[in-house]
Amino acid sequence: MNPEKIVLGFESSCDETGVALCTTDGRILGQALYSQIAMHKDYGGVVPELASRDHIRRLIPLMDDTFKQAGLVMSNVDAIAVTTGPGLPGALMAGCAFAYSLAMGLNLPVIPVHHLEGHLLSPLLSATPPAFPFTALLVSGGHTQLMGVEGLGRYALLGETLDDAAGEAFDKTAKMIGLPYPGGPALAKLAEKGNPDRFKLPRPMLHSGDFMFSFSGLKTAVLTTAMKLAGVAQPSETMQISDTDKADLAASFQAAIVETLVKKALAACLQQDHKRLVVAGGVGANQLLRGQLVKTAQKRGIEVYFPELNLCTDNGAMIAFAGAMQLAKNPALLNTRSYSMLTRPRCELAPLNQNGAN
Repeated sequence: MNPEKIVLGFESSCDETGVALCTTDGRILGQALYSQIAMHKDYGGVVPELASRDHIRRLIPLMDDTFKQAGLVMSNVDAIAVTTGPGLPGALMAGCAFAYSLAMGLNLPVIPVHHLEGHLLSPLLSATPPAFPFTALLVSGGHTQLMGVEGLGRYALLGETLDDAAGEAFDKTAKMIGLPYPGGPALAKLAEKGNPDRFKLPRPMLHSGDFMFSFSGLKTAVLTTAMKLAGVAQPSETMQISDTDKADLAASFQAAIVETLVKKALAACLQQDHKRLVVAGGVGANQLLRGQLVKTAQKRGIEVYFPELNLCTDNGAMIAFAGAMQLAKNPALLNTRSYSMLTRPRCELAPLNQNGAN
């Protein structure tokens, strides 16, 4: 496509509001992000109604900041990309209603983007992007999946979690041992001080022979251990556990999660005969996971790629980039003018792409 086109992207699937401008040759021209962590902290987790209302307040100021960074104006935009799912229904609706209304008013095409496709493609924005094909490990608060990726829109689901996602297990375990919200990063930080070999926690489905995951049993094992340490027969939010015990338990839990993710991801690479592994999603920022993956993969001749740290969590740049890649592949999208908004709070990545409905 010549000359390059500019895509304005919006992300509002959960508790981050993201806006970005990206070109069809993969340059981020400007981006702005607002996290709602402080607002949800008092509740110990995301409150969907509060999240939805806050997205509405943040979108225009963030968009203004993005255009200011890029030194551009609205007339420079060629298309608008927006996350249509999966995510919180109200949060998705806030972002989509804004994006579709803006596109209609400006007579611009809308490019719907699957949230997980944004994460999956985000490592391509790094200084050393991977080439297709590759195996992708998507690890976030809501998803843990292994995908075979042959090219843009060509994704095959290899395996996923049967219950809690890895990030969800991190957050719930952190809350269980009395760590503040957001629990995942707090637990990872505490684990640095602990002994990962002290508690023998299970590695669920590690030897299942497939690429499925399960983390609810591991979470239960942590709870049982915590109750023994606290000397109580029933779980409670006020269980008294020493700081040393908390650190060792956090380290042991993190080691169990990381070992499972590493072994399954590399086994999937070998089964797919891929020499590249892409890791994306919020848990992809975990330093132990990064270190263990790189160390183990090198022994097997596999190269591991991560997004830049600021692109691991939800952000507008990954959505603008995914939209820009779709536009570069199919320039005819510039001629579409469909404003029938459809959000998909629950939707699989592979079927959407295979059916061409992404």
